[in-house]
Amino acid sequence: MHTSPPPSSTPAHFLPHLQGLRAIAVLLVVVYHFWPGRLQGGYIGVDVFFVISGFLITGQLARELEKTGRLALPAFYAKRVRRLLPAAVTVLVFSALATLFILPLSSLGENLREILASTFYVENWALAANSVDYLAAANEATLVQHYWSLSLEEQFYLIWPLMLLGASWLAVRLGSSRRWNALFGVVVAVSILSLAFSIVYTQTNPAQAYFVTFTRMWEFGAGAVLALLPRLRPTRAWLSNVLGYGGIAIVLGCGYFYDKATPFPGYAAVLPVVGTMAIILASHRARWYDAGSVLSMRPVSFVGDISYSLYLWHWPLIIIAPFVPGWGLSTINRLVLFVLCFVIAWLTKKFIEDPTRAFTPLVRRKPRATFAAMLAAMAVVTLVVGVTSAVQQPKYDAAAAQLRTTLETPPDCFGAASGLTDGLSPIDFCSNPKLEGQIIPSPGFGNADRPQHPECLVTLNDSTLTSCEFGDTDSGGTGSDAAPRVAIIGDSHAYSLLDPLIQLAETNGWQLTTYLKGACPWSTTPIAGGDAFAASCADWRSHLDDELASVAPYDVIFTAALADHALDAEGSAAAAETAGFVDAWTPQLSQGAPVVTLVDNPSWETDPNKCLRISDASVCTESREDGLGEVDPLASAASGLSAGGADVTLLDFSETYCDSSQCFPVIGGANVYRDQDHLTRTFAFTLAPFIESVIEAALARSTAR
Repeated sequence: MHTSPPPSSTPAHFLPHLQGLRAIAVLLVVVYHFWPGRLQGGYIGVDVFFVISGFLITGQLARELEKTGRLALPAFYAKRVRRLLPAAVTVLVFSALATLFILPLSSLGENLREILASTFYVENWALAANSVDYLAAANEATLVQHYWSLSLEEQFYLIWPLMLLGASWLAVRLGSSRRWNALFGVVVAVSILSLAFSIVYTQTNPAQAYFVTFTRMWEFGAGAVLALLPRLRPTRAWLSNVLGYGGIAIVLGCGYFYDKATPFPGYAAVLPVVGTMAIILASHRARWYDAGSVLSMRPVSFVGDISYSLYLWHWPLIIIAPFVPGWGLSTINRLVLFVLCFVIAWLTKKFIEDPTRAFTPLVRRKPRATFAAMLAAMAVVTLVVGVTSAVQQPKYDAAAAQLRTTLETPPDCFGAASGLTDGLSPIDFCSNPKLEGQIIPSPGFGNADRPQHPECLVTLNDSTLTSCEFGDTDSGGTGSDAAPRVAIIGDSHAYSLLDPLIQLAETNGWQLTTYLKGACPWSTTPIAGGDAFAASCADWRSHLDDELASVAPYDVIFTAALADHALDAEGSAAAAETAGFVDAWTPQLSQGAPVVTLVDNPSWETDPNKCLRISDASVCTESREDGLGEVDPLASAASGLSAGGADVTLLDFSETYCDSSQCFPVIGGANVYRDQDHLTRTFAFTLAPFIESVIEAALARSTAR
């Protein structure tokens, strides 16, 4: 992937079996991205590449230091540029053009920003900064999100030679003849510090820890240790095979058994790194069955040869495929695309990677010629990004203006107003012929139709209780002249309804207070996983309980939450989640605060906007059984409390979202979803009249008491 295959004149220190190790690494990543449910830990492939890079680059630099006593840094950097930049720039230009001609408008901003970040090799830091943004994390991945590992590796190439050169210089300056000891000491010290930081930061801030450079530097250091201690390589074939096959088993086992819940990198990364180190040491190839021989077989080596281009191309092709008319990601289409990735990777290596790496006008000139070509290539990407923005941004702005106009003067029977329920009882079906065939917002803009006021949604790993005030915030007090106090509490599904509630508060003179945290519903049931996010949710809930206990009871509390539609209605997990809602709400109900909530909307296997862009809405449905599942624990809690006499109102729009067999992505001309399970802001506004009526009724009961 990131490290160069052997040149045509193979040096004596070249280890052929490393090509096979590259093949394992890239196949782990590619298969994981094509079939994430089949190989949930395939993301460890990038860690394998990091160890390989640390081994090869440190070996190269150490040999130069031993031979000349110095490092020709400009020549080193120029060689890296010629090796890595041409293919990377090719894919970046392709991605910018795909953003212009193929992808939906909603992806414009994110894709262009990340293409620029990838061009200048800071994509990992861009993702680290964005990883704490729950809305951004919930969005579709960009075309170049996988460039985070390339960016991190380029940062290693920049820092590592300077670090080794500094260690060598210091050893000589102090009069020490043991330059090797200095190099080894610095590598070990940096690696230990990086590993310790990785373990701690993965526990405290896993979203950022995955991307930042400092949590991965020890993986490069692990490979560097092997380069600096060549005596570690086994001299006996049996030991080489034990290490080789054992390492392969460890790496593949981690790829199979790790999943998204594994705290990574942290201590969990130690196992695949150790497995990779073992494989690197297994260089014996005397017999055909030796691990080194198997990893050097031509078919395996071929995949290793094209691993860099294969890594570059596979991800944008996966992202683009669903938006290509007539194409999809069925099993056959996935297999065809999988093979196509290999073909394009081979063509890229043959006609871009190899020729530019050996391009005579650059190779024979001083490094500054290569650096000038590098700046020119980066300028080309920047220019294409600028043109794409200039063409598409006016279209984006026009789509946003259309939404504002629609919400200001919604057409008759738009969205939830078309029936078949007002959330409480059946109503007459409403039809508007003018909305026939309409999808507002368009499927290309649906993902961008998000709630406003992101400052009111606490991000995933933050436990701070942030509240926002809207509506009548001036009257204050609890007397007869005070504005009715309404609170909205919940996760991102409650947040999806914030803008309509703000409008209702401003219209009706309510004082609206928000308590919202992504993926953390108003419940006492602990979040599964036991990681930093679960701890932050528990802390946030504790702060919420303290806050609710310290203020006068609200006149109405509105809440909503994402339902796990995979739960078994009769299972213990559903019962526990139901009990969690009951336990959380009961203290407020006992103080006289009515609770208004609603059955969660359907969830989809994939974002329905992908289907709507290339197909008729009638074929983009989801089965009711899959969309709504067997049970919604929040609804069960509300029904149980209401049956027991508690003042809980449950809205249920299931008959609006779905008929007896299927759920619809477009209702009354309104595009319902901005992703797999969140409502568009536009459709959320069409629920406002029904939410208003039940809150007003609850306020009347609260006032009467």
